[in-house]
Amino acid sequence: MPKFVAVAKTSEIDENQAKVVEVEGKPVALFRVQGKFYAVSHTCAHAGGPIGEGYLSEHIVTCPWHSWQYDIRTGKSISVEGAKIPLYKVKVEKDMVFVAVP
Repeated sequence: MPKFVAVAKTSEIDENQAKVVEVEGKPVALFRVQGKFYAVSHTCAHAGGPIGEGYLSEHIVTCPWHSWQYDIRTGKSISVEGAKIPLYKVKVEKDMVFVAVP
């Protein structure tokens, strides 16, 4: 069973927005899409760009540095075959969002 840590209140993240949080020293991009929360590495697989600052369209986030795109549901790139960023389990309890420790 993974260890989960509280990272944000649900009210802190608006629909179709992101928030960069820290999970035991690692930056994680936390997204809210269609009422559901997703967490991926904040670091792009290409050049280390800030994923949590990227453009979000539905479930696809585009890295602001070089436009690599990732599906936040899987962590897989939709623009570069084989590229992937780490995906983290998320759970919501009451008004708190928890992310599994990487």
